Amino acid sequence: MRPRSGKLLGGVCAALAARFGLPKFLVRLGFVVFGLVGVGELVYIALWIIIPKEQ
Repeated sequence: MRPRSGKLLGGVCAALAARFGLPKFLVRLGFVVFGLVGVGELVYIALWIIIPKEQ
């Protein structure tokens, strides 16, 4: 679930960090690195659509 608080853009990194028990900055750093390669943006947008919002 994407949280309503503790998010920067869509809450995808915060949701993944909570799910896998990782620090948020580490997940965000991973998306930045993958974004430089070219696949991070597409994966982020897909997860933003797939992961439901917290009620």
